[in-house]
Amino acid sequence: MRFSGITPSGHAQLGNYLGAISHWAAEGGARDLYFVSDLHAMTTSHNPAGLRARTSEMLAVLIASGIAPERVFVQSDLARELGALTWLLECTCSFGEAARMIQFKEKAGGQSGVRLSLLTYPVLMAADILLLGADEVPVGEDQRQHVELARALAKRFNSTYGEVFTVPEAVLPPTGARVRDLADPARKMSKSGRDAAGVVFVLDEPDLIRRKVRRAVTDAESVPAYDPERRPGVSNLLEILAACTGTSPRDVAKAYGSYGALKEAVADAVIETLRPVREGTLALLADPAELDRIRKAGAARAAERGEHRLSSALRLIGAG
Repeated sequence: MRFSGITPSGHAQLGNYLGAISHWAAEGGARDLYFVSDLHAMTTSHNPAGLRARTSEMLAVLIASGIAPERVFVQSDLARELGALTWLLECTCSFGEAARMIQFKEKAGGQSGVRLSLLTYPVLMAADILLLGADEVPVGEDQRQHVELARALAKRFNSTYGEVFTVPEAVLPPTGARVRDLADPARKMSKSGRDAAGVVFVLDEPDLIRRKVRRAVTDAESVPAYDPERRPGVSNLLEILAACTGTSPRDVAKAYGSYGALKEAVADAVIETLRPVREGTLALLADPAELDRIRKAGAARAAERGEHRLSSALRLIGAG
């Protein structure tokens, strides 16, 4: 069973869709699970109402993208189960293991008043994985260390108290487009960045998408060519167009003799790719009762899948 999640630290954007969500919808198996990791968005200062709204929006995006409703849930709907298991795993994890996490060092470096949750959230991530019995966890390099921690904690708990947890494997996700910020191709397109000028969001209106693409940074050359190292801006546009049309960036480049024509083609392709997702998401958000029904059903299924592991872990460690 594969298991992956997305944090509602911002609105879903084109990179999330092309790089992950569309693959989840197309390639996920019947037992695979995907979740909105809203608890992970609480490790830094946040607006509660905004987080709640983004969580609902992200859930709707996953479903509108074609992921079966029975395969999605919201993390905080399992807060009691995850809270209990996180504590058991914190009692299995050492301080040194948590403090060595690279993301903690990067995000906490130079800040005052860092929240304890920023240190311990990899243990919560381990609880996410181990509660549901995931065999495989598709992650990028920035999260691989966290899956390794989950593996270490599963093995330690099993050997110390008794076999209860599946030991997960980190796997590379399917290759997706490396979507960069349209205004600054040196950085990835991000849902949580402060400057949205170069970010195409899933729910952007078509006219707004077209304006953002037309303003995309290119270079001083006049003819498009795929060269990510020397020409990152135009290469980013070519990767986006290739991902939307199922072709390769190098082949796409041969079809356009000017940046203007390329940008119009990219805008058209992105608008059409996101159109059904946008329409489906807005329809779900306009029917909160249906979205709430889906959410509750997903939470019940996920809780049922993890109940016996939590009960066994509590009993084995001496808490039940």
